Amino acid sequence: MGEDISEGRFTLEDYRRFANCLERETELLGHWLRSREEPGCSRPRLGFEIEAWLIDQDCQPLPGNEAFLEAFDHPMAALELAQFNVELNSSVFQTGTECFCMVLEELTETLRRARAAAEQIGGTLLMAGTLPTLLPEHLGLHHMSRRTRYQALNSAVLERRAQRPLRLEIEGREHLRHQHTDVMLEAAATSFQIHLETQPTVAHRVYNAALAASAPVLAASGNAPFLFGKLLWEESRIPLFEQAVEVGGFGDSARGPVRRVTFGSGYLRESILEAFEENRQHFPILLPSRLPENDATLAHLRLHNGTIWRWNRPILGIDADGSFNLRIEHRSLPAGPTLEDMLANTALLLGLIEHLVSQAGNGHGALEFASARDNFYAAARYGLRSRLRWEDRQPQPARQLILQRLLPCAADGLDRLGIDGSERDHLLGIVSARVQSGQTGSIWQQRWVDRHGRDMKALTRAYRDWQGTGLPVHNWSL
Repeated sequence: MGEDISEGRFTLEDYRRFANCLERETELLGHWLRSREEPGCSRPRLGFEIEAWLIDQDCQPLPGNEAFLEAFDHPMAALELAQFNVELNSSVFQTGTECFCMVLEELTETLRRARAAAEQIGGTLLMAGTLPTLLPEHLGLHHMSRRTRYQALNSAVLERRAQRPLRLEIEGREHLRHQHTDVMLEAAATSFQIHLETQPTVAHRVYNAALAASAPVLAASGNAPFLFGKLLWEESRIPLFEQAVEVGGFGDSARGPVRRVTFGSGYLRESILEAFEENRQHFPILLPSRLPENDATLAHLRLHNGTIWRWNRPILGIDADGSFNLRIEHRSLPAGPTLEDMLANTALLLGLIEHLVSQAGNGHGALEFASARDNFYAAARYGLRSRLRWEDRQPQPARQLILQRLLPCAADGLDRLGIDGSERDHLLGIVSARVQSGQTGSIWQQRWVDRHGRDMKALTRAYRDWQGTGLPVHNWSL
């Protein structure tokens, strides 16, 4: 999905050709999905992406990701949109015994090497949903990573908008209104992305369960309260990213009924193919790259899917042996505050998804889609102060819901996945302690500012130092 393309400009014939290939490959995907046998007892695999900031000694964005990659010298790292962002990837892990121990061991070593590489170029690596010191002037094309894909995406979005600037407006604790002339706004949000493999026959139920579970996990994980110096949502990344590539869906209008960054339009009924059919029918092609026709890897379908940023995105991947794999990419969680915090968030999400899928029904329990969507945006805006529905009962405080009902459900799901009891209790214990204390990464940042004043450089420095200890955020002091 993140592979580069060779063309920066496209013709009408490119769009026509790509659309024909996309239609054919979507049909082929349907044949592949229908040909899969019922899943056996094998447990799903996991993978992770950490988007991180490069900052200098003054806690300002450091546009040096190419130099960082050279110093890091490892295939698990990649460029991101902005020159001060990098992506760190994990291996693929089988869920089951000692799964999280192995993940922790690998990612700890990856971060150690990444921090050493950042030091070699005179900077520091920081995992945060948004960077408190970031300003609009940092987000210009002069800081765009040198990849044709990014340049072509910027051109395509602006062409769809008839060259009108992107409008960012977030009403939170404070009000942010800003216009931007390119897609670099997207680079202001960095996430921790979880990839969960699924079998084709149950993929639609796993997708639905991920939608239902998204809100409570996000409520417990907020880490992005500030943007351009304004105090906004507990997870300001959510409205930021949704507006950063706003090109709409149907027709040529700048804003259509289906957004490119979206919670979704509804639960899936019978097959994950429904999501890929929606991709083809309702989302205009942005990057009609001249890929080989009759490509057995369904390259057109995968490229098009990569330009639609659902918060839970189905992905058709390719294994090393050339076979397909199907997974759900969960995109709504922020990077940071620490590796243990992120793995605790992962445990809560995976446990809830597995618990929901194990129940009768279509994976979402009794939670209506409208409630799941409303929950998601309430969790993003208010975090642990939000009120959420579960099983379509009356809304209740997120902290009460998580502690009394959802942590036991997550524990049940992790048991079903074969996760060790000690790992289960340790990671869910971090979530429990965080929720009981009320101190997410977002709340810690706000408390720090309340105590010390709105000095974003000093806030970033304190956040960096606490992150360096590795202690989960509920243990951080002011």
